[in-house]
Amino acid sequence: MNTKILGSKGEEAAVQYLKKKGYRILERNFKTKWGELDIVVQKDGKIIFVEVKTLRQKSDFAPEDQVNFKKKQQLIKMAQIYLSYKHLSLDIDYQIDIVAIEVDWAVEVVNVKHFKNAIADHG
Repeated sequence: MNTKILGSKGEEAAVQYLKKKGYRILERNFKTKWGELDIVVQKDGKIIFVEVKTLRQKSDFAPEDQVNFKKKQQLIKMAQIYLSYKHLSLDIDYQIDIVAIEVDWAVEVVNVKHFKNAIADHG
């Protein structure tokens, strides 16, 4: 199975998880020449940018470990670009979360972990 299919499966699982938890999906796959945001949601008046990471169960790394310093910096930049693009104040209450998805070899979701405000130093 290629990584694109694996990523799509994980992203769909993350959307379903977030909906069940009461998040309103605002946008999926917001792309610019500077990068992409997987999912943008809203809950309790707060904009939340969600990075989805999907890996096979029992791999050498946890999915959330794939968000390194460089990726964190890109997510902060993309959050600011999104706010600007949508004509929202950069001072608006927002956060960046990570949803980590693990799937088995049959590509069934076996574990979903939600790390809220995972990138807290966005300014």
